[in-house]
Amino acid sequence: MMQLSDLSKNTRLLNEIDWEMTPEEAVRLYLEWGNNWARGNYVIRSKEDVSLYFVVNTWGKTPTVYLVRRNSEEAVDLAQIDLPDELKDHFLTSIGHNKGVYAIDGHIKAWLKDQLYHA
Repeated sequence: MMQLSDLSKNTRLLNEIDWEMTPEEAVRLYLEWGNNWARGNYVIRSKEDVSLYFVVNTWGKTPTVYLVRRNSEEAVDLAQIDLPDELKDHFLTSIGHNKGVYAIDGHIKAWLKDQLYHA
């Protein structure tokens, strides 16, 4: 699995990241095909349609960011990224220290973009 430094060197993947995709939207698009016609303009037509997006997973000891590649058949973690302590603490506080898989927040998004595009 890639790390932050690997991902920052992979221009092809960086250009494919959907910074607005959330885990909930990915499920709606790729797993609940019947709802797609009613909302938005992006429709999944086959397993060839994919999205790359970030999530924060809090099921482990500390919050960890993953780059996910999702199509209608599977979701694959492509990269695992450790957050700085201050971002971990801020994120956990913002979600009430609950366990789950979440969309990246504005602080994490800004930090990721800085790390990936200005490295």
